Amino acid sequence: MSQSLASPISFPVVRGGEPAPQAFRGAVVAIGNFDGVHRGHRAVLDVAIRRGRALGRKALALTFEPHTRSYFRPDAPLFRLSDETAKLRLLAASGLDGAIVLPFDARLAELPAEEFVRQILVERFAVAGAVVGFDFHFGRARQGSPDFLRDQGRRHGFEVEVAPPLEVRGQPVSSSAIRALLAEGRVAEAAALLGHPWFVTAVVRHGDKRGRDLGFPTANLALDPNCRLRHGIYAVRVGVGAARYDGVASFGRRPMFDNGAPLLEVFLFDFSGDLYGKSLDVAFIAWIRPELRFAALEDLIARMHDDTREAREALARAGDAFPRLGTL
Repeated sequence: MSQSLASPISFPVVRGGEPAPQAFRGAVVAIGNFDGVHRGHRAVLDVAIRRGRALGRKALALTFEPHTRSYFRPDAPLFRLSDETAKLRLLAASGLDGAIVLPFDARLAELPAEEFVRQILVERFAVAGAVVGFDFHFGRARQGSPDFLRDQGRRHGFEVEVAPPLEVRGQPVSSSAIRALLAEGRVAEAAALLGHPWFVTAVVRHGDKRGRDLGFPTANLALDPNCRLRHGIYAVRVGVGAARYDGVASFGRRPMFDNGAPLLEVFLFDFSGDLYGKSLDVAFIAWIRPELRFAALEDLIARMHDDTREAREALARAGDAFPRLGTL
């Protein structure tokens, strides 16, 4: 499958201490880490968007980089569902009018909750409203709760709404639950909680050309070392600029060959051209099988043909599934 998509309008982002555009002042802000921008996050964003439209104000996301857990637990690597750029691209497609990215550093970590409200929400952005999830906490020692924020809103003259917990098919939606599913290779179940297929973005690098010799030329991509996706073979859909291609991918250490560092190798169906140096969006649609070691190359090649057939069938069942991404 290949199709070309029109580029959406650019999405304004204010980072760090950059001056806020006048249009950002008086907005309704949805506040959170928003890792993966899953369905629970979308519930928060949708409330902010509806409230902003009702008030005739902009609706913005206020988020943090790096992820707060990475700051507090630097020795415990975090499998992020979306890096900063991926998160902002998902936010840009959500219907929001822009985003604020605050650096999560020692200053912000030690800022009392009351000062976070006064300095950032009131003085810097003069918010007309704030929306958070039911479990959102902020400020030094996580002293700020949704109820605390409501009280502060009444004190400073802005409305606070709290989105309730969300379940999909009886399972609570959370970033940690999605990480656990991906670690088991259960990408379709992860997509049900995300509301879109999980995807990664990386630049195609030169490899050993082994896939070409086997009849399956691949685009090789190095993912974040903290990626905990289960090693195996997946049906994928790939964005190359504005075009979309179906394909099959292997993520793992290549036990038939070098058993080296994890690498994502993507074979695009019905594609010819040079991808080196290009940035690809790879969406994981379905699990095919675990990574295996075969007795002979002929056995591997035969299984790769089976993998391709199974991937085509899975992608046909998935329709046009692909994350909606905006332009920054």
